[in-house]
Amino acid sequence: MRLVVKLGTSTLTAGTNRLSPPRLVDLARQLCALREAGHEVILVTSGAMASGREALDYPELPKDVPAKQMLAAIGQPRLMALYQQLFGLYGVGVAQILLTRADLANRRRYLNARNTLAALLAQRLIPIVNENDTVATEEIRVGDNDNLSALVANLVDADTLILLTDQPGLFTADPRRDSSARLVTDVTDSDIPASLWEAAGGTATGLGTGGMITKLQAADLARRSGTMVVIARGGDPDILTHIAAGEKIGTRFHPAVTAIESRKRYILAGGASGCLTVDEGAARALSRGSSLLPVGVAGVEGDFERGDTVRVADPSGREIARGIANYSAADLSRIARRRSDEIDSLLGYNYGDEVIHRNDLVLL
Repeated sequence: MRLVVKLGTSTLTAGTNRLSPPRLVDLARQLCALREAGHEVILVTSGAMASGREALDYPELPKDVPAKQMLAAIGQPRLMALYQQLFGLYGVGVAQILLTRADLANRRRYLNARNTLAALLAQRLIPIVNENDTVATEEIRVGDNDNLSALVANLVDADTLILLTDQPGLFTADPRRDSSARLVTDVTDSDIPASLWEAAGGTATGLGTGGMITKLQAADLARRSGTMVVIARGGDPDILTHIAAGEKIGTRFHPAVTAIESRKRYILAGGASGCLTVDEGAARALSRGSSLLPVGVAGVEGDFERGDTVRVADPSGREIARGIANYSAADLSRIARRRSDEIDSLLGYNYGDEVIHRNDLVLL
């Protein structure tokens, strides 16, 4: 199972004004246990600015963007060094990924981030993702790590997104103000009910920032990509282990669609930028669920870039599939009819053996 785990500042600090080493050690232990159990784990972390404030001994600073960027610049390497040390106790390597909204909006950068994360997981490392707060401005910021974690879950086709916070989950009202508030255990409606948006501190439009409202926004985004979402309290004993085992803990948001349906909708929703004609052998292989390799490409039409959606036609010209191309039209013109192990020598680089991976292909 592929898991994205988001740790908020309140979880990392255990409710104090500084990072909590005991809490971090325990969370690292749980994440390593999940990895050893065979799960693929991606960590989305807050805490860079909290780490920066701690390093500077909590100075009085203006609340403007440059001050926040300065704190992030100081705190991010401290936070990563701490993670490296803690995960190293369990013999697990980590890697840092810093993203902005622009990285996920631009198709090529989106694919580069996706490929990097896939490569790290293949090496059994734990990628640690944070927003690149040191350079991000309002125009390119995601804005909060709850929504960033949902975007990452979509990026890697995660099975489950776990949002750890200082609350047991989402309540029908603020439990600190309303004694009748009760924990919402399951959300199965295709649209999150307006009453839950209001309980989280926002409206059905999803407007609002901070606290539970951003977690609800993140859950709404991730579940529409086919991902299960769980909001739970990060300080509870072995919380990650229990969630991964399928225990009913916190608030669970069930996927609105399957991951496959979400992927198909994305591919079919956009227009095709070009067309690849394949030979009979490739057409038969595609019908059996195989990826499209360059040796099976007989013709390339259109002017498309890597990451664009293209049509796939059989020798008679009949469209048999659509998919996301791993190579541009110019590159494909050079590697068509050639073996995958020749891509490097022909182009000087490669983005993988497949022209279109089977996970990015929809048969028509």
